[in-house]
Amino acid sequence: MAERRVGFTVSGDKVVVVDAEVPVDGPIVLIADHTWSLQKGAREDAYNVIYQQVANYLREHGVKRVVLKASAVNQRGSMKLAHLESAEVRGVVIAAARSVCPVRSVAKAIISRQFGDRTVDEYVKDDVFWTENTEGVDLRAGSREAALLLIADRGTA
Repeated sequence: MAERRVGFTVSGDKVVVVDAEVPVDGPIVLIADHTWSLQKGAREDAYNVIYQQVANYLREHGVKRVVLKASAVNQRGSMKLAHLESAEVRGVVIAAARSVCPVRSVAKAIISRQFGDRTVDEYVKDDVFWTENTEGVDLRAGSREAALLLIADRGTA
């Protein structure tokens, strides 16, 4: 039986949201593909708004599970403010989602090692993979990582 799940990725002040019915096998059925931006102004107020937006969306749409792309170490050595601010937004999204349903954070490197025989980036670029593994609304290219989280997480409780 298919389960309603949402995949989130966070980059800067943007949250990519892929909402799908995820069956045990076969293509996932995409219901929605959104990008939510942090509102301008005080970050504390913006965090409250995005928290409410995430929690309300998940609750109103009967989402049963969330998979979120986890923070990664900056390979260039120095941590920039933008990286830290993205991590803050990611934390707000995790807290909001967890107030509604189970949440799993998965690092891109883990998916590359544990799902299939290619890296995340190789799957993201493969148009044939997306044609074979998704149905429903059109998936924007920039949302493929969030959708891959849902496909790779399939079968986990």
